[in-house]
Amino acid sequence: MPTLYFTALFVLAVVAMTLVKLWLATRQIRFVATHRDAVPAQFANAIALSAHQRAADYTIARTRLAIIEIVVSSAVLIGLTLLGGIQWLDLAFSDWLGRDYAGQIGLVAAVIALLSLIDLPFEYYRQFVIEARFDFNRMSRGIFFADRLKGLALGVILGLPLLFAVLWLMNQAGSAWWLWAWVVWVGFQLLVLLLYPTFIAPLFNKFEPLQDDALKSRIEALMQRCGFAAKGLFVMDGSRRSAHGNAYFTGFGASRRIVFFDTLLARLNGREIEAVLAHELGHFKRRHVMKRMAVTFALSLVMLALLGWLAQCVWFYEGLGVRPSLIGGNSGLALVLFFLVAPVFLFFVTPLGSLSSRKHEFEADAFAATQTDAQDLVNALVKLYEDNASTLTPDPLYSAFYYSHPPASQRIERLQQALA
Repeated sequence: MPTLYFTALFVLAVVAMTLVKLWLATRQIRFVATHRDAVPAQFANAIALSAHQRAADYTIARTRLAIIEIVVSSAVLIGLTLLGGIQWLDLAFSDWLGRDYAGQIGLVAAVIALLSLIDLPFEYYRQFVIEARFDFNRMSRGIFFADRLKGLALGVILGLPLLFAVLWLMNQAGSAWWLWAWVVWVGFQLLVLLLYPTFIAPLFNKFEPLQDDALKSRIEALMQRCGFAAKGLFVMDGSRRSAHGNAYFTGFGASRRIVFFDTLLARLNGREIEAVLAHELGHFKRRHVMKRMAVTFALSLVMLALLGWLAQCVWFYEGLGVRPSLIGGNSGLALVLFFLVAPVFLFFVTPLGSLSSRKHEFEADAFAATQTDAQDLVNALVKLYEDNASTLTPDPLYSAFYYSHPPASQRIERLQQALA
């Protein structure tokens, strides 16, 4: 593909992505604001108008911040590519560390660090202004920055060996390097899944065994009915950081754990907690996790194969404002450019992933309704939507494009049909 054509295609994709994101965000704000002053009829007896308005204001505040992030991220992307940011960094690190592995790793690390620094003010504002305004924030500034330093340390410990392995394969494994890189990446993902519950998660939160014997017996009976084995039931101190509540499975194979936020246990009764867990077990019984992993691994193989081809095309570099070195050592450059640009084009298939995820959520709800009283799950969902200030009236197009979970009205309508 000629350089000029690729540049034009990239610019067109960035502009289209930015405009679509802004259009969807403004639709969401208008729709939520329009329906702010009336609780939907099916929730009128369960949620107060004040709680509904709080959820609307919270959604609008977060979406307004997202609009600024959209504009900034698009500007940064253009600055790094067509305006010469990556070119300058590549020359700087090649002059400093050479074009061997040190220089390439330095370039990748510098771009990741730069993007993280640009994102930091948004994270800070979201946590200490928006979350605090709506009484969700429980995190001190010390914990906020400590979490990021821990994340940085994990990135160095886990990420640098993976990056070196991929760069080595790109340089030494011939034209099929991308296949070997995929094998390494899959192994890395499975290793992280195995290590996360016992080594990674405890770096950020405290986990204690569930002490409520009555609730434990209820949950163990549910797991036995569903044929699910877990290494333990744990309570996480989510209240140290946020008032939001949740429950989740973590780990892989024999290391699987069930984790409850302490905020969730404080809000729901035993029957409702059992219903929420039955929903999560529905994902297990319907093999949603395995299906998603299979799709992720298949797509990653396709993307790495695409990178293997693009890394050999001069127009790929020059079309993004970068001149590859004639003496080689462009592997780090190819990685950086590809992972900056790929999300622009993948954005337009976002609705397909969202649709698949919502389908899985409906299936998990249906499974929960066969194992517990569907009304208990309805009650739990209403409480969680209220406590997390999730809007009950999202814009239909916005939710269809982005939402991984169906809107509350659709989920509860399906569950009520099961009750009928």
